[in-house]
Amino acid sequence: MSGVDAWQSEIPPDWTVRPLRSVADYAVSNVDKILTDEELPVRLCNYTDVYNNEKIHLGMEFMAGTATKAEISKFRLLADDVVITKDSEAWDDIGIPAHVTETADDFVCGYHLAMIRPNPEKLDGAFLFRCLQSKTLRIQLELSANGITRFGIPKNAIGSLALPVPPKPIQQAIARMLDRETAEIDALIAGKQKLLDLMAEKRRAIVAEAVMRGLDPSAPLRPSGTDWLGDIPAHWGARRVATLFCQRDERNEPDLPLLEVSISAGVIVREFSSDKIEGTAADFNTYKVARRGDIAFNKMRMWQGAVGVAPVDGLVSPDYTVATAKGELLPDFAGQLFRTKSFSAECGRFSQGITWDRLRLYWDGFRDIFIPLPPSDEQRQIVEHISAETTKIDRLCVATENSIALLKERRAALIVAAVTGQIEIPEAA
Repeated sequence: MSGVDAWQSEIPPDWTVRPLRSVADYAVSNVDKILTDEELPVRLCNYTDVYNNEKIHLGMEFMAGTATKAEISKFRLLADDVVITKDSEAWDDIGIPAHVTETADDFVCGYHLAMIRPNPEKLDGAFLFRCLQSKTLRIQLELSANGITRFGIPKNAIGSLALPVPPKPIQQAIARMLDRETAEIDALIAGKQKLLDLMAEKRRAIVAEAVMRGLDPSAPLRPSGTDWLGDIPAHWGARRVATLFCQRDERNEPDLPLLEVSISAGVIVREFSSDKIEGTAADFNTYKVARRGDIAFNKMRMWQGAVGVAPVDGLVSPDYTVATAKGELLPDFAGQLFRTKSFSAECGRFSQGITWDRLRLYWDGFRDIFIPLPPSDEQRQIVEHISAETTKIDRLCVATENSIALLKERRAALIVAAVTGQIEIPEAA
């Protein structure tokens, strides 16, 4: 027996394995997001509503749409239905379920989703939801998906999905138990995530305080003459970027490694995934060279913090900007300064564009921004201080992230064990 269906030999003797079509009705929605005057107004449950939520209820904000009477009759969602994602760009993002807990006359399942309606005499919706949360069972849908760059579940594969079907009272007991146990685990995860958020905020505050006020809280301050900087230590300067950097535009070194400029990580060497097909430029001769220690930034995302220091000689997109420090400013100090929220906001002010999502920071705008300039030895001390303090925080973050990952693994394993009958449910007994 293959690993996919090995669970079938391990279910309790009073359970059965049934194809989904024998215990539920199902349909693939074709209700799109186009508003039409000839159709009736509806609330659409869409892909992101299902992907991001375990429970679908009327307290959520749904997209306004329109549908025909026939579509409303066929795709209206009822309490205890289960909705799954049918299509996605990633094959393991399909078949993600959500359980519908409330209904309304105008509440309709939207495009790229499939709705499953359990036979109330044979199958409990909350139990079906947990079955589809189980990777052990949902992998049947993932393996049935068609596509290369976008994947979709064939309708007949939904009906053929093999389900464990215990007596309905046991289904309900399992669903109640999992609701309780996963709620406890989720509360632990939420608490740890809040801790991560607090540590991230502390990290940002340490960096901002150091690069804009220095390390000596008793140092006298003076007005910088620049609104975004405010007061700076009296012995610091405030200079235009143009006096501290020059633009680099070198090309024709296609053998250098590719560098990635991101909001979250700054500038890093790009790693290619071994399990995905990734498109790359045919000719890297057009890519810009960023030397080690250069500042590189994404013009379209500089106002969000997409900037950093190149760790090695490498290549960045031709549309990015590469800047080389002239000597008075340490690249690592500049890299920390440029990733602060205050500097990002100033970049937004100097960017060109009608709307926020179209802002671009060109060299002519970047070069006119004023930044603080501590003495060189103090810049070095600030960089060392930031490195020491953020390293401590980063270690705590890694430990916390690992504990969250373990909790998620425990949650997933609990669901699999419960829906395949591998653990005793006292309530059911």
